[in-house]
Amino acid sequence: MELSDNTILITGGASGIGLAMAERFTADNKVIICGRRESALEEAATKLPGIITRKCDLTIQGEREGLFKWIESEHPDLNVLVNNAGMQNWMSVYDTDFYTRMKEEISINIEAQLHLTSLFLNHPALTTIINVTSGLAFVPLVKTPVYSATKAFFHSFTLSLRESVKSKNMEVIEIIPPALNTDLGGKGIHDFAPPVSGFIEAIFTQLKEGKTTLTYQFTETVSKAGQEVLQPVFERMNQPH
Repeated sequence: MELSDNTILITGGASGIGLAMAERFTADNKVIICGRRESALEEAATKLPGIITRKCDLTIQGEREGLFKWIESEHPDLNVLVNNAGMQNWMSVYDTDFYTRMKEEISINIEAQLHLTSLFLNHPALTTIINVTSGLAFVPLVKTPVYSATKAFFHSFTLSLRESVKSKNMEVIEIIPPALNTDLGGKGIHDFAPPVSGFIEAIFTQLKEGKTTLTYQFTETVSKAGQEVLQPVFERMNQPH
């Protein structure tokens, strides 16, 4: 992927990893971010002058289709789609609201990503799709059972997608972050984790090197490990407290 002169759409781009990527890309690219919260989009636009924002609830099919039609009309040169939006619920399968929260998580983490991918594959200018998965795709965290499962699904889909579009000379890049100090899952949950800044530096270094599977620290190990390594990691991560 060339790192300049692109027009890039980043879903969930108003906070966390999405905002950090937007900030890094804006120097040499036209960047569009979308998200559900108008206040977060306005704050991002204030922080990053020149960024283009679009309010969009990706859980709603019509809004996803509206986003695509708007891109076709207003930004036909868009050539990079970053499927970054995601939700992480810390919950138990015994929770009374498990089913309701599970449906919303699957809607954002799986349905929205696949639908947007399907839509944008019909966009003539598209050359690159970047999917943000997770280290939990390889080693699930029991406290985030649905999130971990959705990321495993999205990782598998990304592998299939990469092979499916090879004949179209389209590039599919997977970013596999570890836990980072963001508000994913709720404020304070990930205060222990590394800052996003170091992760972004590492990711952009790998992009410059032409890599298509981008990892950082913990995920460098687990994304390549076999079960003999993953099982002890799973047991350590999920010890009762």
